[in-house]
Amino acid sequence: MKGSSWQQKELIFLVLYAVVFYTVVIRRSLQLSHDHYAKLYGLRPGWIAGRLNDVSDAQWRNFRGNLPILTMVFGIFTLVANVLKASFSLKAKGMSLIWNLISLAYLSYLHGACIIFVIIIASANFLLVKIFGRTKYFSLLLWIFNLSFLICNRIYEGYQFSSIGEHWATLDNFRGTFRWHICFNFVVLRMISFGYDYHWADQYNRFDQKKHIQRCDHCSSGKACYLLLQEQRVTNDKFSFPIYLCYLVYAPLYIAGPIITFNAFASQLDSPQKIYSFREVAWYGFRWVFSLFLMELMSHLFYYNAFAISGVWKHLSPMDIFIIGYGVLNFMWLKFFLIWRYFRFWSLINGIVAPENMPRCVNNCYNLETFWKNWQASFNKWLVRYVYIPLGGSQKKLLNVWVIFTFVAVWHDLEWKLLSWAWLTCIFFIPEMLVKSAASAFQVEGAFGEFIFRELNAVAGAITITCLMVANLVGFVIGPSGINWLISGFLRKEGLHTLGGLLVSFYVGTKLMFHISDAKQSKDKTR
Repeated sequence: MKGSSWQQKELIFLVLYAVVFYTVVIRRSLQLSHDHYAKLYGLRPGWIAGRLNDVSDAQWRNFRGNLPILTMVFGIFTLVANVLKASFSLKAKGMSLIWNLISLAYLSYLHGACIIFVIIIASANFLLVKIFGRTKYFSLLLWIFNLSFLICNRIYEGYQFSSIGEHWATLDNFRGTFRWHICFNFVVLRMISFGYDYHWADQYNRFDQKKHIQRCDHCSSGKACYLLLQEQRVTNDKFSFPIYLCYLVYAPLYIAGPIITFNAFASQLDSPQKIYSFREVAWYGFRWVFSLFLMELMSHLFYYNAFAISGVWKHLSPMDIFIIGYGVLNFMWLKFFLIWRYFRFWSLINGIVAPENMPRCVNNCYNLETFWKNWQASFNKWLVRYVYIPLGGSQKKLLNVWVIFTFVAVWHDLEWKLLSWAWLTCIFFIPEMLVKSAASAFQVEGAFGEFIFRELNAVAGAITITCLMVANLVGFVIGPSGINWLISGFLRKEGLHTLGGLLVSFYVGTKLMFHISDAKQSKDKTR
């Protein structure tokens, strides 16, 4: 009872601190936006209270601007696909042909004549898998092939038809509305997934299906969860070229994902998802609309991203730089949350369930591992299945993180600031892994021991969040050239005060996350 009473009092204090913290951050953000808007790039007339709207982020600006036409197009695609499926009782092969026609028409609009590059590379990968898929050195060949195209696509900016021959040069005038080599990054992940799932199809599967069904709430109720769909082998006829091509260019998930494995995709062409009911899918869509309104409100009131790209942050105090960096991180989270859930929503309507990206709020992650598992969660699942485990898994964890984050940086783009972000994250990951390893071997005894252990975890969480902020500031705001400036700024008297305040605030935030986790655990126990 005493412990419970103390936790309730602690929770009240933590909530009050959080209210004060966000009040200060919001007021200062409004003031900064008001004082500096004339110096910022990317502000456009808005529709809320006569304020300017921050559309400085090109990715968000393009998505927001094309949202009406995208919704109309996907609505038509969904209607056509479902009517044909119901009319002719189509299964996997039939649905793959329907979606190939729909998706290739979609790609023709997006990429114009450059769809030729997509089909040629995809066909070459298919032949590589079919010829060498059951050989000893297949993994090496698959990675060399796909990494080569991933890098070359960026270096040569999607290639020019004129480089093939003068009689092809006319096609350079029909390159579509969206650069094909940007979308192709996701196609590379799908090609690797197809290759590995084919390679593993005739090998021993360590996945215990019976034990999983007993433990999983979805599977025990007769529904197949995503993990079961991914690990359950599909029949050999599913590894045909039409289904493979359908998987690569499936319209709802083509542009931005979420990333789904080949096994999970192919199995749902036959049996559409039953995890979510119609009411749950509709509620999912309603929550998305509400989140879109929150984004509009945020971009009209706070010009975080405009500060980042305009370079105005160089003239601000350390406290203001933290507020901008914190705001950019939240802006990015909400941006990707909206983009990924929009496309996943249309995939759900069409009977294909993909892993959920952003299952947890960015402000509810107090260690690096949790953050990356919940940021682009589908990509994390892909990396674990096709990179982390083949490289040795937890036995070589310290080495694997360097390979994985370097690949993630190169996969995003060939930029030094992304490599700096990746390697900084790896450096911050090492002490966390060592502390976790030591903590797992440490036996906590008594109430006082639990209290000390919890406090140490909260301090570690505060330090980790600070490191995460620094890595993202370098990767997405100041760049690697600004590291020295950032360090010198925070080593001054004002900077040290700000740094101390950040650590206290993040310590409080971590303690709040502990309470949220405790509440969820107690709720699960009562079910």
